[in-house]
Amino acid sequence: MFARTCSVALVGVEGVVVEVQADLERGVAAFTLVGLPDKSLVESRDRVRAALVNSGAEWPQKKLTVGLSPASVPKGGSGFDLAVAVAVLGAAERIDPAAIADLVLIGELGLDGRVRPVRGVLPAVLAAAAAGYRQVVVPEQTAGEAALVPGVSVLGVRSLRQLIAVLTDEPVPDEEPLPEGAPDPMLAGLAVPGAGVGTGLAPTALPGGPDLADVAGQRMPRAALEIAAAGAHHLMLHGPPGAGKTMLAERLPGVLPPLTRQEALEVTAVHSVAGILPPGQPLVGTPPYCAPHHSATMPSLVGGGNGLPRPGAVSLAHRGVLFLDETPEFAAKVLDALRQPLEAGHVVVARSGGVVRLPARFLLVLAANPCPCGRHALHGGGCECPPSVIRRYQARLSGPLLDRVDLRVRVEPVQRAELLGRGGSGEPTAMVAARVRAARERAADRLRDTPWTVNSEVPGHELRTRWPVTPGALAAAERDLERGLLTARGLDRVLRVAWTVADLAGHDRPRTEDLALALELRTGVARGALPTGS
Repeated sequence: MFARTCSVALVGVEGVVVEVQADLERGVAAFTLVGLPDKSLVESRDRVRAALVNSGAEWPQKKLTVGLSPASVPKGGSGFDLAVAVAVLGAAERIDPAAIADLVLIGELGLDGRVRPVRGVLPAVLAAAAAGYRQVVVPEQTAGEAALVPGVSVLGVRSLRQLIAVLTDEPVPDEEPLPEGAPDPMLAGLAVPGAGVGTGLAPTALPGGPDLADVAGQRMPRAALEIAAAGAHHLMLHGPPGAGKTMLAERLPGVLPPLTRQEALEVTAVHSVAGILPPGQPLVGTPPYCAPHHSATMPSLVGGGNGLPRPGAVSLAHRGVLFLDETPEFAAKVLDALRQPLEAGHVVVARSGGVVRLPARFLLVLAANPCPCGRHALHGGGCECPPSVIRRYQARLSGPLLDRVDLRVRVEPVQRAELLGRGGSGEPTAMVAARVRAARERAADRLRDTPWTVNSEVPGHELRTRWPVTPGALAAAERDLERGLLTARGLDRVLRVAWTVADLAGHDRPRTEDLALALELRTGVARGALPTGS
């Protein structure tokens, strides 16, 4: 009269294996669910009862208690339905309890017994594999997502009837297939309504997406974009409206290298929990691009929500690009909340429902106008903004935030000859991406046997002691440090950018001209450096 099996509770983008125990006793027929369940999990009592009866199983007319252990972990969602149903069947001896003791089951049950997919299957299976479990049962629609985890045997089922037949060695019944071309209503549980549009996610890195050849002129901003992609450096584009700041940012994901296997698993896990994983695409292989509107709140940007925090834009852009267009229009507190994830690569969100650590290693791109009207310092622009208004507008970006931005480039208006002439178009994305991949390979070869993979992750102390630049190359940077034009952190970031410039140029270590270009991109003071590549 007792059986147990396992499921997984998601806390942020991490999973906790939960033991689902079912106990039958003599007494008045009742169904009690304990173990800190939320409202949607409490409702599983009615879903499980109806699913069992409609699947041909007999509901036990006894006192039934289902416990979810550990009881101290908050549990929510409908993904426990399948585990609860199988535990009840094991306690009723319809299924051998020993056959389900080491089984992890994830899925929602419909009233007719069909198994519906749920969000977060990949992080749930990753948690089960890390805990030592090797057999997992998931809905058929998410079997491909679960199969991404190595060393785990995955069984995808369409109904509770099929699962009962598999566990009891009976003939597996065939489920009626969907008519050809008909939409699958089961996929509705995988997506949050409006999530993709609300987060600004766009498939910019797919073939046929925006190309850098569409950008006319802009030699220095294009070079800064290439350096940002090669070393994962944060970038700020400032200039008048219509100069091409947004066009450049939208083409950055196409320049970035494809995600590695580990990076793809991290990104897919976040998108699966957030409900924005495209149907039929179990693994995200291209860097994500997230561009939230400037009215975004702090929870929508860094994560939050009712109960346990959910991933925000910084986590949805993990291993990709976070583009903040019209940056001064964002609330100051929202922008300053980016300081910690920019340094740490993750964000810790504390709410009443618990504390969650979410991944947030992204490439930040800021775009800003020089003033509210956008015509300040523009030749013949006719800016009418008072100096005090311009100062307040530019002061909305705090010094500590800008100090974390490696590259600051002014995007000048495109000239008529560049826009309409034959020589205005630059290099295509494929050509720039090839140079970026080669530069990243040089950096990865140099950083082998270290915990870092790109130049932007290397601590400044290591750069100064382990990988010195050519003699005399740091003289200009040291003068800027003494004059207060650079902070200590700024000097470290100049060194990181210089190493990226050297990797793109094929130098074994940064030279004076590499440091000059890095300083010019950092301070905005012209130093006669010529951008490499495009």
